[in-house]
Amino acid sequence: MNLDEQARDILRKNDKGGYTLPTHGLYPYQWNWDSAFAAWGFTTFDPDRGWTELETLLSGQWNDGMVPHILFHRPDPGYFPGPDVWQGRGPIASSGISQPPVAASFMAKMLAMDPAGEARARAMWPKLHAWHRWFMQWRLDEGAVCVTHPWEAGRDNAPDWDGAMKAINADDVGEYTRRDTSHVDPAMRPTKYDYDRYLKLVQIGASVNWDQAKLRAINPFRVADPTMTFTLLRAQRDMVDMGRRFGEDVSEIEDWIKVLEAGAETLWNPDIQGYDSRGVHAGTFNGVLSNASALCWYAGLNDARALPAIRRMIDAATYALASFDPEAEGFEPLRYWRGPTWPIMNYLVGSGMEEQGIDALGARIKSDTALLMQQNGFAEYYNPHDGTPAGGGTFTWTAAVWLGWAGRNLEDKRGAA
Repeated sequence: MNLDEQARDILRKNDKGGYTLPTHGLYPYQWNWDSAFAAWGFTTFDPDRGWTELETLLSGQWNDGMVPHILFHRPDPGYFPGPDVWQGRGPIASSGISQPPVAASFMAKMLAMDPAGEARARAMWPKLHAWHRWFMQWRLDEGAVCVTHPWEAGRDNAPDWDGAMKAINADDVGEYTRRDTSHVDPAMRPTKYDYDRYLKLVQIGASVNWDQAKLRAINPFRVADPTMTFTLLRAQRDMVDMGRRFGEDVSEIEDWIKVLEAGAETLWNPDIQGYDSRGVHAGTFNGVLSNASALCWYAGLNDARALPAIRRMIDAATYALASFDPEAEGFEPLRYWRGPTWPIMNYLVGSGMEEQGIDALGARIKSDTALLMQQNGFAEYYNPHDGTPAGGGTFTWTAAVWLGWAGRNLEDKRGAA
């Protein structure tokens, strides 16, 4: 079986009928941005199934516009924390936080791949608009988009959150049993110190029924994040393009783009010569150069200032792009978001570079990503130094990245980088 067929087989096997698991065992539900990648991957060979994926994701949208980061479609006692801990209030049992809003951008790609799906895209456009409005209403600080829980960023245990996590008192979080470390080597997962604080933040949100105004007043964790800011900025641009095609009024979104562009500038940290996360309560940069720092090109910001540091970061590892600067203190090549390379982020960064004419680096990231899959299968993430596959296996969004990007036009351009 060739890699294209292997990737298609992974999507089929992780398909639960309307939504796709990231991988069996470790992640038994529908995750928000995983699902957007899955929809794109399906569209490469089964467009109808791709559209259904996005429709199922948006069926869990809350009345306030938020689209949760997990939809608990079916009970699964093997996962923690489940719906009884989250106490979400949407139409489907869910978590109380969101995730990077990449769905609109993937919908735009799907529409280009399958114009026959326009009616379905048109029906989802207002729902995506409402979700983006929720971000603009509740998550901005100086125009940059904030996360209120590390899981909301999708980069769960990234070094960006260390400072804000120290301010959280989790002494009363209570006893619990993690399930993730029974599926994956604990050395590849967040520590208990981190997990205590993750759960404390869930308890804080549930205590106010996820009322955003109340939560903003009491939540000790609020960090302006490059991932959220850049993915929302890109999504707004894609929403404008689709909205014009659909005959929608896009003036509000055009105003939001200006706000987000100004907000992105507040994330520029001259000390590291890169885009950085910023602790809202502390009022300070976190000093973290990460793969999220390189999402500016994906967002449509062709910023020459950002190139030298990202180029150095790419050159510091065998396989681009590490999730955290390999030359920084605290780099761990196999621990989740503290070092490994992630194909999903590689796609966002690499394709953004390609779009902005940063051809050599974009090609390097793409070919490295393809090589990792060719040599080590469709893992959740990989050691950027030796390519060791890590995390969950037979991973949906990794397979989708192969089908939609990394496995296409595989001529080797590494030498030009």
